[in-house]
Amino acid sequence: MSLGGGDNGTTRRANNFGSVRLVFAALVVVAHAPELIDGNRSREPLTRLFGTLSFGELAVDGFFLVSGYLIVASFLRARSVGDFLWRRILRIYPAFIIASLVCLLVVAPLAGGNLTEVKPLRALGRMLSLSVPEVPGAFAGLPNPALNGAMWSIAYEFRCYLLVLILGCLGVLRHRGAYLAVLTAFAALFVARTDLPSLTILKSLIGYPPEAIRLTFAFLCGGAFHVFSDWIRLDRRGAAIAALLLGPAMTVPALAEPALIVLGGYLTFWFACVVRPNPLSLATNETDPSYGLYLYAWPVQNLLVAGFPDLSPIVGGLATLVAAGLLGLVSWHLIEKPALGWR
Repeated sequence: MSLGGGDNGTTRRANNFGSVRLVFAALVVVAHAPELIDGNRSREPLTRLFGTLSFGELAVDGFFLVSGYLIVASFLRARSVGDFLWRRILRIYPAFIIASLVCLLVVAPLAGGNLTEVKPLRALGRMLSLSVPEVPGAFAGLPNPALNGAMWSIAYEFRCYLLVLILGCLGVLRHRGAYLAVLTAFAALFVARTDLPSLTILKSLIGYPPEAIRLTFAFLCGGAFHVFSDWIRLDRRGAAIAALLLGPAMTVPALAEPALIVLGGYLTFWFACVVRPNPLSLATNETDPSYGLYLYAWPVQNLLVAGFPDLSPIVGGLATLVAAGLLGLVSWHLIEKPALGWR
């Protein structure tokens, strides 16, 4: 799965990945509802509960976990390297480019942005590099003035796709010992990520190094659930143990994220692969609005914050879920699904 989902053929199997995607996308909205109003996490629900991670961080880590699982599976099923890469491009780029154009041409003028200062070639370059769209003056004065701050994670995900391609070509995905060695190396980097030196050239290639390491580690952990699928027993007892351990670990800053990735990953894949598919999951086998919901939620939320200064997080969150959910459906039917047919 990506923020945009896995291959359509993958998600049509009897599983709960569809509802998992929607829940994660909705949790991003829940996290941003108070943050975009306050400019901080003082009212963010999960942060208030545990004092460590937000629902937004939980959701993005969850997206990368599930993406790792499905994208590794996608490579192993692909007819060729070119087939794999083309599928990944079609799943991410069309919806991202259209959402960027909507932000530039529709949202920015409504948000007070000055389009005359936008350089077309630079804007095109940002789209092709999967960077957040920018328009000077848009949402000026708001606590979080980014035109679409949620788009930052898409480039990191696509880099993970390229990593899978490299690992696949090297035979790592079919060699468990080699995969475990790569995962162990990233686990070590994950532990030391905040102490690593800041290298400008590295940032230009992989993004902000601590975030790149964190998300790649989550992605590879998700891939491990596929690579070692016949070794990892997903059952109700294991899920209960994981849940009991995860709660206390979430209160400890040093343990919260690794516990979320490992124990939360177990819970996610147990629910997705073992629990009987629910109606929502069955519905999203054919219609998957989660990527579009993720792409459009931030600008919708910030427009609401700009237009209604006394907006409550609950009302703003619910309104965003409805509006961005509808835009997600439009994105799926008019952009994403037709693009998948191009492969």
